[in-house]
Amino acid sequence: MADANNGAKITLYWLEKSRSQRILWLLEELGVSYELKTFKRGSDMLAPPELKKIHPLGKSPVITIETEHTDKPLVLAESGAISEYLCDHFDSAGKLVPKRYAEGKEGQVGGESEEWMRFRYFMHYAEGTLMPFLVFKLVMDTVKNAPGMPFFIKPIPRLVASKVEEMFVLPNVNANFTFLEERLKTAPDGGPFLCGKQLTAADIMMSFPVIAAASRVPLKEEYPKLQEYVDRLQQEEGYKKAVAKVVEVDGKFDASL
Repeated sequence: MADANNGAKITLYWLEKSRSQRILWLLEELGVSYELKTFKRGSDMLAPPELKKIHPLGKSPVITIETEHTDKPLVLAESGAISEYLCDHFDSAGKLVPKRYAEGKEGQVGGESEEWMRFRYFMHYAEGTLMPFLVFKLVMDTVKNAPGMPFFIKPIPRLVASKVEEMFVLPNVNANFTFLEERLKTAPDGGPFLCGKQLTAADIMMSFPVIAAASRVPLKEEYPKLQEYVDRLQQEEGYKKAVAKVVEVDGKFDASL
């Protein structure tokens, strides 16, 4: 039986309430073996200092890869970069990456398939466009409900945060939800995933922001396709295996922001 890891030892450093769940799911989909090391956030909700021993920024997800060809372990950070590297080396069958070129257009500028163009876009859209607005929404909610603030001051930050939400955050969040609804309606071959009929690494990248958003914002009425997509992702066997792995190691799993 072939070694799916090609002799590589992979370690994922997983932090609770972080975006590292996507990499765990990706590893499950790729069928590679890996070691999972989990970390708890401190009372300040920041990552523990131990993670800085792995990567200078002390963020998660981080993976290390050890092989006989490297003098020291490769250290990879950033979900998109990790996902692309893992797919490059451990998805030779193309399970999670659509075929790049249309027939007869191999290597041509503009010869890429719609599925692949969507794949490349959503691999970066998840963190580059969608997540910043969702995090901004979380920050505004935190400001409005900050504990320990004198009662006579509380209305001021609440007013400011509400105004920022009204004028900037919510219009952008809703614009992105509308965009995703339309992308799902026009997915190649009728979907049901963003790039077509096949689950891709781009869907896995998108899983954290859309599942987390759905836990805080009702989607079903205005964005039924997006809600269906969120539900479908959570029913994927690889997603369920990743959740079960975290529960086994950490005792619980929380998909919220």
